[in-house]
Amino acid sequence: MYRSSFSSNSVTKTLSFGVFFALLACVSFGMAKPNVYETADSLGVIPTLADPCLLEYDGKYYLYGTSDKAQEGFKVYMSTDLISWSGAVGARNGYALHKEDAWGDRSFWAPQVFRHKNKFYMAYAANESIAIAESDSPLGPFTQKVKQALSAPVKQIDPFVFIDDDGKKYLYHVRVANGGNRIFVAELTDDFDSIKPETLRECISATEEWENAEHANWSVAEGPSLLKHKGLYYLSYSANHFRSINYAVGYAVSKSPYGPWDKYAGNPILSRADVNQNGTGHGDFVKDSRGNLVYVFHTHFSNTSVAPRRTAVVKGGFSNDSTAGVDKLRMEGKSFYYLNLKK
Repeated sequence: MYRSSFSSNSVTKTLSFGVFFALLACVSFGMAKPNVYETADSLGVIPTLADPCLLEYDGKYYLYGTSDKAQEGFKVYMSTDLISWSGAVGARNGYALHKEDAWGDRSFWAPQVFRHKNKFYMAYAANESIAIAESDSPLGPFTQKVKQALSAPVKQIDPFVFIDDDGKKYLYHVRVANGGNRIFVAELTDDFDSIKPETLRECISATEEWENAEHANWSVAEGPSLLKHKGLYYLSYSANHFRSINYAVGYAVSKSPYGPWDKYAGNPILSRADVNQNGTGHGDFVKDSRGNLVYVFHTHFSNTSVAPRRTAVVKGGFSNDSTAGVDKLRMEGKSFYYLNLKK
């Protein structure tokens, strides 16, 4: 059931989703409740937020992502129920990270926010390089003592930091070179200031038919996110160009954070066929307090327009696969809904 290739993770985030799972039940089982699509439209979808990351802290939920104002930094939105959102609520005029406080002056893309030892960290791309800033609050301001990017000989984007059970820190990221976007991993130093170059490994490239549906000369595998389940590493990723209607999500499995990676033969596990929306991908998994998985991601704005991209959620989980001997990672398309701004 699996074929060889790539990687992904999530530093532990706990969510309690009372209203969220009530809505999922309404959608899945046809109960007489408000239609989630009508609810989303009536509230107004969060504007222009792609490559999303979701963090839970102290009973509140924080949403970050790439905005249409990608030249200034990253705004943050806040919710108590994962459905309607306030914002932008960042410490600097709505921004959690502003370019005056950290490295970069343009193209602020794909933030990942995580908590480690009572500090909050944001790994992000700017100027097509990766940097990591820190803050005492999920609202920011995220800053750097020394404004610098992680050193690399090529362009790199889409960072995802995973801290393993033994305390080792890994950076999953995309390197843009040699005819494509490919996912790599390397161990980080304890201060998050640099990678250990001798540990750099390629994880995944777009080699499957579904991963390059248009047969483009420049292939794309990006948006890594990592989960650890029953001692195995599950790396989710997106393939095809984000402007393609075939942008979709698959995953691969490994016994090591470095690979080798076996791609799931049933990929993609999230695509336009599952949620009836184009451009589904580049997101992040989170867990609720009961261990239930949720995947936050973006879609195209409509069937005719890519931007502004819209932020959505589906329920996920693992299923036993007695044939493969490895649990399957799944996403439930019927649970799909958009995240909304409060009126």
